[in-house]
Order: sequence, then structure tokens, then C-alpha cells
Amino acid sequence: MIVTSPDSTLTIGVELRDGRPHYHVEADGESLVAPSPLGFELNNGPPLRDGFEVVETTQRTVEASWTPVWGTQDTVRNHFAERTIRLREANGPERRLTLVLRAYDDGVAFRYRWPEQPNLDTLRIASEDTQFRLTADHTAWWIPDDHDNYEWVYRETPLSAIRDSAAAISYNSYLEEADGGAPDTSEKEAAPGTVNPPLTLRSPDESRYLALHEAALTDYSSMTLRADSETATTLHTTLVPWPDGVKVKASVPHQTPWRVIQVADRPGALVESHLLQNLNEPSKIEDPSWIEPMTYVGIWWGMHIDKYSWGRKGTHGATTERTKRYMDFAAQHDIDGVLVEGWNTGWETWLGGDEFDFTESYPDFDLQEIVDYGEEKGVALIGHHETGGDVPAYEQQMDEAFALYDSVGVPAIKTGYAGPIRPEGVHHHGQQMVNHYRRVVKTAAEHEIVLDVHEPVMGTGIERTWPNMMTREGVRGMEYNAWAEPNPPSHTVTLPFTRMLAGPLDYTPGVFNLTPEETMPDHRVLTTLSKQLANMVVLYSPLQMAADLVENYEGHDAVEFIERVPADWAESHVLQARIGEYTTIARRKKNSNEWYVGTTTNAEARTLNVPLGFLDAGQAYVAHVFEDTPDTDYEDTPHAYRVRRGLVTHEDVIEANLARGGGQAVILKPATEQDRQRHEGLE
Repeated sequence: MIVTSPDSTLTIGVELRDGRPHYHVEADGESLVAPSPLGFELNNGPPLRDGFEVVETTQRTVEASWTPVWGTQDTVRNHFAERTIRLREANGPERRLTLVLRAYDDGVAFRYRWPEQPNLDTLRIASEDTQFRLTADHTAWWIPDDHDNYEWVYRETPLSAIRDSAAAISYNSYLEEADGGAPDTSEKEAAPGTVNPPLTLRSPDESRYLALHEAALTDYSSMTLRADSETATTLHTTLVPWPDGVKVKASVPHQTPWRVIQVADRPGALVESHLLQNLNEPSKIEDPSWIEPMTYVGIWWGMHIDKYSWGRKGTHGATTERTKRYMDFAAQHDIDGVLVEGWNTGWETWLGGDEFDFTESYPDFDLQEIVDYGEEKGVALIGHHETGGDVPAYEQQMDEAFALYDSVGVPAIKTGYAGPIRPEGVHHHGQQMVNHYRRVVKTAAEHEIVLDVHEPVMGTGIERTWPNMMTREGVRGMEYNAWAEPNPPSHTVTLPFTRMLAGPLDYTPGVFNLTPEETMPDHRVLTTLSKQLANMVVLYSPLQMAADLVENYEGHDAVEFIERVPADWAESHVLQARIGEYTTIARRKKNSNEWYVGTTTNAEARTLNVPLGFLDAGQAYVAHVFEDTPDTDYEDTPHAYRVRRGLVTHEDVIEANLARGGGQAVILKPATEQDRQRHEGLE
């Protein structure tokens, strides 16, 4: 019982071994996943994994396309072959279980379904026993399993090393081992031998790249992956538990998320894939015209570097006067929005018995006045709901809080869940929170508000179904550079091939003052200024923040890039990449023939040739190149950059001379006749 991808390269199949279903995956006849068992342990009945017989199988092929509301491509092709296998226990209660297999050209996926049936009306899942018996000791990029946090630096090790990871890796030793950093002040711990997906893999001969993840996570617990104690290349599915230890509680009929294996012959193809979105349902928002990508600045970084405070103790950041100043800057530089954190009362007790009120402003912040001021300027206010993990309190206020933003005209909200989830024992990534996050998305849609979720559950492609779920954190982002061991230069050239396979990323790039000595003398951002610009292309988000204080942009020629870079794209291509070392990504602006190219490197200086074959033949373009100088270095001279301009065509190559920790950002605009007279070839 197999199904083969439309291009005949990938195969996923299921067979019964002594009544237990096993699946396997092949690529070009080569085994990627050896026969691996499936099934469940239940708290409310005997295991649901053995003694099955096949009742029926059906097949179909789908060839379609759909248009995202926003994204990295104008149109997404959805072409797959599917086989549905209906199983029934041969003896006993004759419970039924359905397996659905799909094969795409860029990966395979499968899920379980429980149809309505007389002998099984509720599920209390003790464990999902899905295994991934990988056939090689791949190179793996991974972060340790943490039921509440994805904010780790990715490690690069053999797959087999996951099993041998320390029993309780402290964040201090983890960072030191991952990138040679000094000890961190954090005290997080991670489970032994277990990782959070997406898990990215490269075959020993470097001819194939895989990524293991899940899609369409709905009313279920998040999946993590545990290395087998005996076979180091076998991974077991583990689910984030409820406080009582049960993994999933549901009524029948029900279904699991898709278990996904992306397959590619180069790392860039993993990034270009839309497999996760294709495995989700079409949009449930009939008229999405109110959903608009945007670039924004915000009153945020100033709190992290201790220039301002969230609450009234200290120098309050979120004031009417300061917000208007940020809106003036945004209007002057064609930036769409301004984020304001710390506008509402309750910050004085944050993470210590939070008492947030999501509708009451501090006296020095006039919500309606600011929204009206922004409307005059053509600048939107992005609201903020930090829960501190107090989910019951937030849910009590949520309807009123969204209604307030709706009534005054706030089109976007950043939400946050920093700290332990309450009630005690609930995890950020368990079924309760998966369902909570979905309730928030639906409530936001009712009020025509888009979301940027921090401390989220990992993305699984639901932005196709709920396109107002625009971006999320779920990463060790920019803020760590302000108060912890800085993110290493390799971090942001690893993220496109790991965390970002799960969807858009609110990393918050665009910092120009990389060494703010007055407020954070012991911390800094380990990139060059040019790499900050390039990351606005490489690290995709439809809500893209230029994170620095607005005064730090004044007088910089490089602010032109922030003024012009869009947050919505018609097409995207990864031109070259080596995970953790370097990458070049080109994206075309929506409804335009203007291209943006970002090239970044790790701590190694290098020269890369960026081919322009993606440009239209016969059309000349003006290249605006923002790049490191020969003297730039992320440690010693991170702020040095230069701007070059000149004419190029699709036959040309732009040389990217990247400093250590550096980058190059390029705007390619179709040339007018006047441009041709003004500019010569790019030197």
C-alpha cells in the first residue's frame, strides 16, 4: 500500500506486520525511513496499534494552486498523490483507525484519523508511538526539547549525538558547547536526548536534505522527538503533556496533525517549499482584504537596552509624546506602523503576580489620540498584549481587549506569554495552549486584527487557514543580544533552514547601533550593519520590524533600504547556501519587478558571487548595493558600510565581499532611460 509523488521520486507506504502498521519512505529507490511502527497507547482503553486488518483503501491525485493572502510567492502549487487506508481491529472491540498518506515532489506526510464509531467515543492518549527509523547518521541541526521555549541556539552534530546529550543540559553549558560562548545567566534546562522540531538533516554524502516537522496542529499536543536508547538514528514521537500526564484529550471523530518529512537535494529547496501550508485547510476568512503586511518600528528595543522602562518605574517608554515621535519618523521614511509595548497598566508586577489590564492605559498614554495622530500620518498603531503567562486572566479580558482595539482602529497586535503558563503545570506547547492560541486567532479575525505571537506554539502552516496569524517569535531573537550572551554570527544563517521552515519569523532585525555602550556596555549585536539590512530579506516576516531606536537611524544612508524593503513578495529564490555558513536569498516585490537580495555569512569573512539570472532578460536594472567595507568586522568595526550604485542585467554577477559576521543587501530596480544616462555598470 504505497503512494508515489507526482514526479515519481518519493514514495511512502504502509504495511501490516503481525497486525501492526508500519510506514516507510524512499527517494529514488533509496530508503530514507526504514519500516517504522505506528500506533497509540491510551489511558482509556487497550493500546490502539496491534491486531489490525485492512478494511478499505482509496486513492486520489490533486493538481491545484492557490493564492496566498501574503507570503513569499504569488501562487502556490498544491500537487500530490494520496492514499487513505482504513484499518479495523480484527478481534475484540473492533475499533477503527484511518491512515492518510500523501506524497509531494518536495516531501511526504501522513496523519491518523479516528472516524465516528460505536466502540470509541473519546480519546485519552498516553503516548503516540510513531517512530522515524532514519537509515543514516545524518548531520543534524537541532535545539533541545523544552516544553515552554524554543529560544535556543541551534547545534550542529551527528544525528546520533542527540541520544548522548546530557541528562539535563543547562543553558550555560549548552551555549558554551554550541558556539564557544561565555556562560549565560539563564537557568533553563532541557530534556535528555529529545529535540523540538523542525529537525533539519543532511545526508552523509551531502546529496540530500531532510526536515522533520508537523503540519496543521489543531486540538492536539505539540510533537517533540526523542532519540532511541539503543538505535541512535531512530526517533520517537513524544507529546507535550497536560498537568495530569495525559497527552491528548479529545472526542471522536478526531485527527492528528500531519507528520511531515521534507526532502530536497539542496538546502535552499527546503526554504522554497510550501509543503506545510499545502497540508493545511484553505482560508476560513472569506474577505481577507483587511489583512496587510507591513514594516514597522517600535518602542521596544529601548526597554531591552535599559534606556526606557515598560512600567512607570523609571523612564516610561510608552508615552503619547514618544509614540508620536516614532510615528513622525515612520511617516517620513514610508514605514507602515509603530509598535508600542508597556502602554497598559500592570507592568510593575510583571512576572511576579501580574495584574495586567488590557484596556486601561497609563496616564501618559492616550490610545485614541495616538491612533488618530497615526491615521493623519498614514501610520498604523500596533498594539500589545503581554500576558506574563496568566492565560486565565487574559481569557477573561480578551473579548473586551480586542473590542477596544477594534473600536479605536488598531489593525495589529503583538501578543506575549513570557513566563510560566498559569495555571501551574500547563505548558506553552501542550494541547491546552494550542487551543488557546487558536481561540486568540479566531477572536482577532472577528475584529479584523492581525497577530504577531511571541512565546508561541511552533508554526505548522496554519497561516494558510488563518492568514491573520501573520508571524511569530519562537526563536532566540534580537532581544537576547541586549541582556544575555549574544547570538553567534552563525545563528541567523542557520535559522532559514531550521526554525523558519515552520513559517514566518519575528526575529526583529534592523539594529544600527550595534554597540550601545551607554546602556548595555557588556552586550552587543554580533553582526555588521550591512548584515542587519540583509537579514530583513533573509529572515522573512510579513510584519517586519526595524528594531532600533529611531534616533539611531538618523543621518544613515542605509536607512534608504529600510524605507524601501517590502514585507510581501511575489516570488523568492535561494540562490546559494550552506547551513550555518552563508546564504543568498532573492525576493521580488509584490506587484512589481523590483528585486531585493540579501546575502549573509557567519563569523568567517568570504567572497560570494551573486548571479542575477533571475532578472528579466533584456531589461537593465539599477543596483543599489549596501555592503561591508574592506575594513568592516563584526567585532571591531561593525558600523562601517558603503553604498554602490550602477547598472546590471541578468547576465551579470554581483560580488559580495562579506566581512566576518557581515552581509550585503541589494535593491534591483528596473532602469529608466534617465537611469541609463545617469549610471554606468556596477563597479
